[in-house]
Amino acid sequence: LTGGIASGKSTVAEFFRQLGAAVVDADVVARDIVAPGTEGFMAVVDTFGREMIAADGGLDRAKLGALVFGDTEARKKLNAITHPRIAAESRRRVTEALASDAPYVVYEAALLVENGMTEAFRPLVVVAVSPEQQIARLMARDGSTAEEAQSRIDSQLPLEEKLALADHVVRNDGALPETELRVREIHEAILASSEATT
Repeated sequence: LTGGIASGKSTVAEFFRQLGAAVVDADVVARDIVAPGTEGFMAVVDTFGREMIAADGGLDRAKLGALVFGDTEARKKLNAITHPRIAAESRRRVTEALASDAPYVVYEAALLVENGMTEAFRPLVVVAVSPEQQIARLMARDGSTAEEAQSRIDSQLPLEEKLALADHVVRNDGALPETELRVREIHEAILASSEATT
């Protein structure tokens, strides 16, 4: 499950969860692998300095984000710390979820296509919203300006490229019941295709 920033992936994932699917959220994994006391946390602090520790003892995500967003080398260093740990922990959680009673596992990740993982996670569900909605949601969510929101959107792969690879698309511009109905249709299709292959 993927889509652009502020497209409503978490809402769609929750609808899948309500239908019985297990959900592994890459954002949650990314936070957990740099939680205070973890190897990831220590590696970030060792690399970027103690000023990256917030008052609550966790990472100052805003400060770290501001640093790496405009600095390619810093971003590479952070990715070298986080990406292998996210991959390993995601694999562990997906394996655990596969052993559960859930009919299938949804792996929710914003950068699934960017990281070349499309074929490992078929069928691919892409959540899509209009550019206007995306900017408005991002501004409301993060308190960012229109320019800041557009800059964050532009840092991701264009939605058209994700849609071109999609097996299923959830248009998330309308009312929530419409989104929920579309998720239910995809859920039924996934169950039908898994029954056909067993």
